[in-house]
Amino acid sequence: MKTFNTLRVIFTLVGFGMLAGAFFAFQSTSTFLETATAKPGVVTDLIRSRSSDSNAYYPIVRFEYEPGAPMEFQSSSGSNPPSYSRGEEVRVLFAPGEPESARIDGFFSLWGVALIVGGIGGVFFLVGAGMFVVPAIRNGSAAKLRETGQLVQSRYQGVERNEGLVMNGKSPYQIVCQWQNPVTSDLHVFRSDNLWFDPSDHISSESIPVYINPTNPRQYWVDTSFLPELAS
Repeated sequence: MKTFNTLRVIFTLVGFGMLAGAFFAFQSTSTFLETATAKPGVVTDLIRSRSSDSNAYYPIVRFEYEPGAPMEFQSSSGSNPPSYSRGEEVRVLFAPGEPESARIDGFFSLWGVALIVGGIGGVFFLVGAGMFVVPAIRNGSAAKLRETGQLVQSRYQGVERNEGLVMNGKSPYQIVCQWQNPVTSDLHVFRSDNLWFDPSDHISSESIPVYINPTNPRQYWVDTSFLPELAS
């Protein structure tokens, strides 16, 4: 549980930080475009950058920011296959008096950083926030069932590992029990919330209390309050 709490805080903070960075990158580009000077340029070369599993091609662009004052720069965005070819004419943007700020007037060259950082940050933030929201919703549903639900005594079947969830190489335990609806004769299988210790040695009764929604027994909460609390 401590690992879970740590992970959700880290994911949320990393996601928030990256989203903030994407916002500032967006604002910076927007401000840049408001005053940028445009000049024609030409792609003189393509520089290949190698990584362990892929290559990217970064264009080298030459332009004249003043008559008779040529300058070359390497674009900060690369792709594979290349987005530009040698000899291709492009539009160059740069801040007045700052030719070193030159960028190719292209969507990815201008907005690529904000797009990538924002996309990754959004995923991190949603995962982290979800790790807060989902337990809160479950706790709220459990509290409502305890107040308004019907208490039934289910038959204890055993303890299973929830293999769908793995943290630090371990999966939590769930208490499995059954209850047959005396009205419909339907058999319902209930599983407790995730438990980060094996509760087998602490279950001495053949019946497990479960709170259900009388109109929809699929909405339930297995009462595990009889178990000892796991030390932090």
